[in-house]
Amino acid sequence: MSEDPLNSPEPRQPEPSPETVPAAEPEAPPIVGRKRWIAAAAAAVGVALFAVPFLRGPEDRLAADVPAAAAAACPAKTSANFDFTLKDPGGANVKLSDYKGKVVLLNFWATWCGPCKMEIPEFVEAYSKYRDKGFVILGVLSQDDPPQQELQAFMSEFRMNYPVMRQHTEFEESFGTLWALPTSFVIDRNGGVCSKHMGAFSKEALEREINGLL
Repeated sequence: MSEDPLNSPEPRQPEPSPETVPAAEPEAPPIVGRKRWIAAAAAAVGVALFAVPFLRGPEDRLAADVPAAAAAACPAKTSANFDFTLKDPGGANVKLSDYKGKVVLLNFWATWCGPCKMEIPEFVEAYSKYRDKGFVILGVLSQDDPPQQELQAFMSEFRMNYPVMRQHTEFEESFGTLWALPTSFVIDRNGGVCSKHMGAFSKEALEREINGLL
């Protein structure tokens, strides 16, 4: 009697030998670029707030990553070098040494930087409130050199009431590598760098830091 082909057990497939199992392809090595400008998520550089990050090699080092200020003179690990002369929007010389003895928010920014535009109104309010107590905001352009007319139009649109200066490579490098814009430093009256912030800096967060220094 012939077997019913519908009830016959399925033939057992031979297990593949180790030689027949295809090996997993190795992951492609990460691309380490040196291109300075990219649009990427802020999380890629560990930024809690919005920022425009730069892609750099692993040998770059962030400077002045120290705790936030909590006293009139913070336990700074680095000192700000204000022995520079920068240019204002109109091209006139500005000696940064004139701001020694003040509590300084040093803000590296650019007119094309979206997060920078977010924080400028906050800075305008903070400067109006604390300028008479010895507080100053210094907005220094980074990777941005707009014509005088365009820069002044930008400042007028955003009602910027604090000093703004054009980019100065040596001055920027004195604070170490910038990984993103905006990047801000809080500096006490003795010139100590109290803290560093990447991303938009809110007025509330700024007030918490400077109130103990004024």
